[in-house]
Amino acid sequence: MLAAAIGFAVIPFAGSAYAQDAAAAPTEVAVEAPAAEPSATEAPAAEEAATAIPTVEERLADIEAYMNNVARPEKASGADSLVAGPGPGANAWQMVSTALVLFMTLPGLALFYGGLVRRKNVLSVLAQCLGIACVVTPLWWLCGYSLSFGAGNAYIGDFAYAFFKGVEPGNVGAGYYWISDSMWAMFQLTFAIITPALIIGAIAERMKFISIMAFVVIWMFAVYFPFAHMVWSTTGLMCGPLNPDAGIKAIDFAGGTVVHMTSGWSALVLCMILGKRIGFGKEQMAPHSMVLCMIGTGMLWVGWYGFNAGSALGADAIASNAFTTTTLAAATAGLAWAAIEWIFKGKPSVLGFCSGIVAGLVVITPGAGFVSATSSVIIGVLAGVIPFLAVAYLKKLLGYDDALDTFGVHGVGGTLGAILTGIFADEKVNSVVGPLKDGLLMEQFKAVGLTVVWSVVATAIIAYIIKFTLGLRPDPEVETSGLDLAEHGEQGYEH
Repeated sequence: MLAAAIGFAVIPFAGSAYAQDAAAAPTEVAVEAPAAEPSATEAPAAEEAATAIPTVEERLADIEAYMNNVARPEKASGADSLVAGPGPGANAWQMVSTALVLFMTLPGLALFYGGLVRRKNVLSVLAQCLGIACVVTPLWWLCGYSLSFGAGNAYIGDFAYAFFKGVEPGNVGAGYYWISDSMWAMFQLTFAIITPALIIGAIAERMKFISIMAFVVIWMFAVYFPFAHMVWSTTGLMCGPLNPDAGIKAIDFAGGTVVHMTSGWSALVLCMILGKRIGFGKEQMAPHSMVLCMIGTGMLWVGWYGFNAGSALGADAIASNAFTTTTLAAATAGLAWAAIEWIFKGKPSVLGFCSGIVAGLVVITPGAGFVSATSSVIIGVLAGVIPFLAVAYLKKLLGYDDALDTFGVHGVGGTLGAILTGIFADEKVNSVVGPLKDGLLMEQFKAVGLTVVWSVVATAIIAYIIKFTLGLRPDPEVETSGLDLAEHGEQGYEH
């Protein structure tokens, strides 16, 4: 999600879009001494400038800019634009996209993960998704948005927008030319919510609720806010499209590094430190409801259009391309995963279709607005094969208990997507790619390396801090009987 979506030939990136002006700190307003009274000849000129009305040509230029989703042109007359606020159509699409991304977590991810655990732990997963949404939201208002998109330095923002200072519904420019600054902040919030929620798939059924909440709060400061800033802010270290001085000129349309790699690699480290579930490898731990899992998968797929197409920050051609590539990659990956199962296991499972679809969505995310339809089909095939191998064989080989395959799908898939974006990104699809194409693959590898190392080290430190303070796991008796009753006093099912 480029913390800014990429749009047309200008600089829009979204999604986390490549925020065009989000990193700019608020302008200081100096209080000056009263100016001298204007002369008789100056007064009419000043009054005329203040009351200038745009010419017909200038007004038409504003309309054309809106229709093309580009910046408003400056007016020779000095008049203010008569459509200076958010564009209704662009802003409406951003509202819909924001709702769709929230829909991915609640209820999409909650049902997807909830169906994959055993029935005694279904409510614990739902509570974790709800808890994360409710703790990240005020944190985002408090300082998370500002640390992600304030000017700051190459690695982290500042507190210029703390408490949403200056983030006004009628203002534009923080995210893109025609969307409200408030909607930009809300759109980015939904990415901040789903990212840590993805991690719980790896540690499902065996981590205390209070420890998960504490981990998420610290992890947001240590991992998510810095990466949202580095990849999508105009001053970010890895924001190739928007920062001319970026140390790593990588691209990430909607969150391959920021969302999937950070959560996936963090999930691997956390589940290894946490240890295996009691009875892992000895007891049957099959999903308790593939019906819920399939429903959750469908919700994720639908919500992902807000995730990827919404990262264009406008209902334009780039959004249409992202919509197309997202659909093709998801379906192709679902088909590839199920076909491999059919060949090697004799039957194509619903879980295989679901896993493949999600893997396809993950892998296409960083390139959705940069690659062609044909490239997205190739990406979909690879998304169905490589994460399958990670889930079916790598996990057994290394012996870690990634309960719901967060690392296999999001860690491996996000890494694969970042690399494939470097291969398939096409300036004919999005002109932003043009100046960055030479050496892009190596820049993507640099971004992948930094993301892996940072996420792994930070997560290990946080996990051990919590382990030696709050403790990570519930008592063995609680884990054996299930987390629903012990941690939340409720059951998902009466019988």
